[in-house]
Formats: sequence, structure tokens, C-alpha cells
Amino acid sequence: MERGERLFWSVMGVLLLFLAALVMWQIMQTDYSLRQTEHRHKFGAVYMTLNNPFYEIVDEEIRMEVSRRGDILISRDPALSVERQEEAVRELIESGVELIFINPVDWQRIAPALKLAQEAHVPVIAVDTNVEDENSVAATVVSDNYLAGQQCAEHLLAHADGGKIALLKHSEARSSVDRIQGFLDGLAVNPRFVVVDQAECRGQLELAMPAMQEMLTRHPDIDVVMALNDPAAMGAMAALQTVGRLDKVLVYGVDGVPETKEMIAGGHMMATAGQSPRALGRNAAEQAYKILAGEQVPKLMRLPTQLITKENLGTSLRGWD
Repeated sequence: MERGERLFWSVMGVLLLFLAALVMWQIMQTDYSLRQTEHRHKFGAVYMTLNNPFYEIVDEEIRMEVSRRGDILISRDPALSVERQEEAVRELIESGVELIFINPVDWQRIAPALKLAQEAHVPVIAVDTNVEDENSVAATVVSDNYLAGQQCAEHLLAHADGGKIALLKHSEARSSVDRIQGFLDGLAVNPRFVVVDQAECRGQLELAMPAMQEMLTRHPDIDVVMALNDPAAMGAMAALQTVGRLDKVLVYGVDGVPETKEMIAGGHMMATAGQSPRALGRNAAEQAYKILAGEQVPKLMRLPTQLITKENLGTSLRGWD
């Protein structure tokens, strides 16, 4: 073999060794990437609806924590359908999630979905509203909804001697039930406050407005409204504005959304019991990782609410904790 030919084959050999090493490196990198993916935790979240900015922020906070740890969150919106929520839970279990965050459409009819998770050995954390059987979930993270109602009642007692009250409710949500009950219990000390009408609105502005209009038709002298949440309160205020009574009726809500803060600042709404969707999401995510690590967590975490009024509103109207 001549010298030039030997040189050619030597160079080819070096190139082949280099290419082989490059291929092996790529395979190792791919395997490493796969191993990384295999070890990522996979979570599911099913809310009653995501057309409420409150739940968008809860989801955002959970997702931030999950992503920070390199894990995956799959979120679903059943649009206030019990059946869709159950189907979403089934699909998440089949996709291999290790834990599910659930904000039940109906705190009692959620039981079949929870049973699916139990049978699949997938722990569930209830967020923002309790379920009927709290032993069917690994943990519950909620605001103190009864306290929220009480805070609104205390403020009303301090600013009025009596009144004809309209209630906007969502009886399928335990959080709403507790808020309304806290409000009614808080007013029990003064018999001059009387509930003259009530309506279901599922916490939706577009349902609360016509419901309030109908109550005003039946009882045009309503002078107090207690709404289960701020979207319902906004619907009530829209209805009151159409009949020229917006500034003559004392309106209360729960949540602390930026829009209601503006209404309070403008003198159109009395108060809202502010809760923190960020704290709910953050605490739920922390509980989830403890559960997956085999740690003991409290069955019920109840976060305090803060009544927001014109006096303590401050200068920040757009923020939501």
C-alpha cells in the first residue's frame, strides 16, 4: 500500500472514530433527557371553571411552583359541568398523573370522581372549596369562608340599623354555603335585618345580573345585597345601575378582585372579604409535594380573609394577592 493510500485510510479511520464518538454522545444525551423526563412529576388540576380570574390565578400559582421544580401540570376546565369534571378526572388518571388538584363544581356530587382517584391510588387536594367527605381527599386548602361572611355582616351591622337583604348564592359550592351562613349568623343579633329574596347564580356575573333584576322587580325596596363572590356582586351592581339604585344599596362580596376594589373606591360597593388566590395555589402546591414525599400534611388548611373597605383600600387598586 502506497504512502498516500495509507494516509487516506488513516484519516478515514480517525473520522470514523470521531463520528462513532459523536453518535454515542448524542445517544447518551438522549438517554439522559429521557431519564430526566421519566423522573418528572405529573400533576392534574380540574377547576369548576376557568372563566373566573380567581381560578386562573390559583392555576398560575400552582403551575409556577410545578414548573420551577421541572415538573408538569395539566389543567382542565369543565365549564361548571359535574359530568365534564368527572370525565376530566378520568382522563387525567389515564394519562398517568400522580396527584390531582380539584375545585369541585358540586361539593356533594363530586364523590364519583373522587372514588375514581381513590381506586387508582391518585391522591387529591381540594382547593378553594371543601368536598362533602373530607376523608376522600388527601388534603383541603381553602379560605376561611365562614369568616368571610361574618366579616361582611360585622361591617353591615356597623353601618346600618336594619335592611331588606337579597342573597346571591351558589349552593353547589361549599365555599358559597359557608359564606352565606357566616353572613346570616353574624346578622342574627339584629332582627331588623331581614332576607326578603335570594337567587342562585353559580357565582357568574352573567347569571347574577338577571337574577338581581328579577329580585328587584319583586322587591324594589331591597337595600342590601350579599353576593357569594365578586363576579356575582358585579352582576348585582350592573342590575342596580339599570334602575338607578346603584348608590342606594349596600353591596357586599367575597374575593377582592381588582374591579370590585375600584367600585369600593368609587363608593359604589361597601366591602369585599378579600382572599388570596396566590396563597391558595402556593399552599396547595406545597402540600402536593409533601404528599408525594410521604410526609404528613394537615387534612384542612384554612387561610384567613381580610375585609377590604374604602378606609383600608390604600392606593393599590389593580393588585390581587
